[in-house]
Amino acid sequence: MTGGLPRLGVVTIGQSPRVDLVPELLPRLGRVEVVERGALDDLGRAEIAALAPGETTVERLATRLADGRGVALDGALVAPHLRAAVRWVEEAGVTATLLVCTGHLVDIPHRRPLITAQPLVVHGVRGLVSAAGAATLGVVCPLPDQRDTAAGTWRDAADRVLVEAATPYAEPAALAEQGVARAAADLADRGADWIVLDCMGYSERMRRLAANASGRPVALARSVVARLAAEVIA
Repeated sequence: MTGGLPRLGVVTIGQSPRVDLVPELLPRLGRVEVVERGALDDLGRAEIAALAPGETTVERLATRLADGRGVALDGALVAPHLRAAVRWVEEAGVTATLLVCTGHLVDIPHRRPLITAQPLVVHGVRGLVSAAGAATLGVVCPLPDQRDTAAGTWRDAADRVLVEAATPYAEPAALAEQGVARAAADLADRGADWIVLDCMGYSERMRRLAANASGRPVALARSVVARLAAEVIA
């Protein structure tokens, strides 16, 4: 600890530092010292390209590199690098680790508490949707190839689930923001009562734009995760 603050490892499947993400998490996490690590931190371009999804990929993931570029990854191929990143932050002395990816990531050995984003988002938003009595949930995911996976993840959250794809990592940033807002508006036109931006790459600004474009309540993955994680690490 530094000055009595708990040390929280923040691990991304991409590269650190996540200047697009961590500054938005901090106000919701409370008083913690963050130690960042990315699964791809020590990899070069060719090594990262070798982790791209292929025809047999089961879990397709989207993330951000340190230079701001977005990349798609095969979940099984990146898993060993993710495990190494968790080991790295634990060896750096963190008291707990937050895994900031809403994909289905399992079998990650750890010696300290490991908080994974995906169940926090799903269970948190499911509770909100149920309390609101929303019949149709709209889900925005980064990649078109993730639509079926997203539909399966959220199938029990509402009577009906609709999915649209819009990457948070398009350049320039305004293009990504426009895409997210358009996806949210499309979901509302199709009957969505509530919308969730199901990737840690979506920002608070994207949430506001999506809410304005759709006229619907919009839940933001990073906000839900940070608020719930704060209850664990406080």
